[in-house]
Amino acid sequence: MSDDEENRPYSDRSGATASDGAAAALALGAASRDKADRFLAEQARLAEAQAEFVRLQAEDFRDEEPVRRRILKLSHSSALMKVAFEVALALVALLIVVIVGSALWSAAHDDGLVIESFSVPPDLANRGLTGDVVAARLLDKLAQMQAQTVSNRAASSYANNWGSDIKVQIPDTGISIGQAYEYLAQWLGHETHISGEVYRDGKGGISVTARVGSDASPSFTGTDADFEKLLQQAAEAVYQRTQPYRYAVYLGNRNRNAESEAAYHTLIENGSSLDRAWAYVGLSTLDQLHGDLPQAVRDLHASLAARPGFVMAYIDLSNDESSQQHDEAALDAERKLAQFGDADQASSIDHRGLALALLQNEAGLANSLGDYTAQLAAQRRAESLPDFLNQYEVLHDADMSAYAFLHDGGGFRGVLAAMPPTRDPNTIINRSANLLTVDFLFAHWAALKSNEVTLLPVLKSFGPAAETFHDRVWAPIDAAAAAIAGDFATANREIASTPADCDLCLRMRGRIAREEHRWAASGYWYAMLSARTPSVPFADTEWGQMLLAKGDAAGAIAKFQSAHAKGPHFADPLEGWGEALMMQNHADLALAKFGEAAGYAPNWGRLHLKWGEALLYTGHKDEARRQFAIAARLDLMDSEKAELARASHG
Repeated sequence: MSDDEENRPYSDRSGATASDGAAAALALGAASRDKADRFLAEQARLAEAQAEFVRLQAEDFRDEEPVRRRILKLSHSSALMKVAFEVALALVALLIVVIVGSALWSAAHDDGLVIESFSVPPDLANRGLTGDVVAARLLDKLAQMQAQTVSNRAASSYANNWGSDIKVQIPDTGISIGQAYEYLAQWLGHETHISGEVYRDGKGGISVTARVGSDASPSFTGTDADFEKLLQQAAEAVYQRTQPYRYAVYLGNRNRNAESEAAYHTLIENGSSLDRAWAYVGLSTLDQLHGDLPQAVRDLHASLAARPGFVMAYIDLSNDESSQQHDEAALDAERKLAQFGDADQASSIDHRGLALALLQNEAGLANSLGDYTAQLAAQRRAESLPDFLNQYEVLHDADMSAYAFLHDGGGFRGVLAAMPPTRDPNTIINRSANLLTVDFLFAHWAALKSNEVTLLPVLKSFGPAAETFHDRVWAPIDAAAAAIAGDFATANREIASTPADCDLCLRMRGRIAREEHRWAASGYWYAMLSARTPSVPFADTEWGQMLLAKGDAAGAIAKFQSAHAKGPHFADPLEGWGEALMMQNHADLALAKFGEAAGYAPNWGRLHLKWGEALLYTGHKDEARRQFAIAARLDLMDSEKAELARASHG
């Protein structure tokens, strides 16, 4: 069938059209006209019937279409519901797997402490002291002891750490979800179980025993009235058995130093390398309390031998060497701490303490090289962190002295005004120690004497622990202050009693001899100090200042050059270098030194005064007046104020 035939109506394709009927009639020939008419009429009726049938089929199709769509839609919805149901079943199955897996993982990593109900005599239970109550009371004591254990060590570094996960296990009947988890934790985890009993000793007294697992434990015996004391002793026995390092720290925090020392030695004999390293750090803290910093340093080196690169040992080592005024050793410890600060060994330190300690070390390293602007920047970053073990006070104290070393009186006064009043002896001694240095650097002699009146009684209350500060900080500064005031007899008497291995003491010996114009003696002390602090710029800086006072400009420049090489961001040798060049009539060369120094100490009054004088000598009067105006707004000593007045009117 052709395409045209295919596209014609059904009646056309049947062969029954009007023209075809006429052709048929002619072909019949002899057929009658009536027969032909009847045939044609029947064909017409048949065509009409077929057309009507087609029309009715089309109408039926249109009527059935919505039904068909609904049937298809219902079929599609049913398929979707089936898929959704299967997905839901899969999700439920996955959730069950996750819950079970999580429970298994949690149980396998459960390191908590579980205190089981104690066995108690009936008479005590009848009075309300049941086994559950005794277990709960033991829990309270352990939690309190842990809260009183202040340490830099991270809890996660303990081999047996139950942290704050302490709970009492009360017996129950049946199998609950909680009990099912307990069985898993016992099977897969590392829970520490404490059991125990309270029993009559047959003599009218009671004994208390707290047992860790199946280990034997001492019993503590007394009267009924001693029950709390006995339970405390049992709790300490548990703490010692389960948390030996924390127990040693706890004893030290409660001033039970002999017991604490014995506990540290037990760890050194039996502990891991990490425990030994921390135990030596603990011993060094006790050494400080005894005023024996040399032994503290030896213990810290033993800590490093037990665990090379141990960060906590370097933190304390830099502090202890600084306290003894061992500048080179302190700088070496600071550099080692910066080197090892991100090493694996650092993970055993509480992350809060470590973050602060590393920034404080960055500040200390900058201080050791005279870069006080960098010191302040590091301390500002540390102050933005959460406080830990009252380090904010230490940081603010260091801010005060850093501004003093920058010769920035305004910065110092701003920090001092923001510090709250205190009656805490530790805070008082720390502030006074920093204020002693500040008053000396700013030549605030009256304030220095007033500060000593406050400081000395507090020092005595600390006993041996304060002797190092008295002998190595207070005494040399007080002696030098006496020399500057012209009291050389007092100055030499006080400085003679200071230790020979104290770097600040040697600097003050050189300063006292300089004030007396004993140039050779002053040079002797500075030469000794410079030789033993080859990386530190302070001895050479003060040696150059002495030679400048003597009138030896060339010698002074040589020392300032050496100091600048050691501390390139230290303003003092640059300013002294500029003054020495002016003494050689090289004011033009001095301008560069003063400008460089101003980049590191922008608010130093004397620097701007001398810079102005150099500008004046080179004929830059307008620029000189600007520098004099800056100097007038900053802190100046009386002699410098007089010099400024002469230069401004010259």
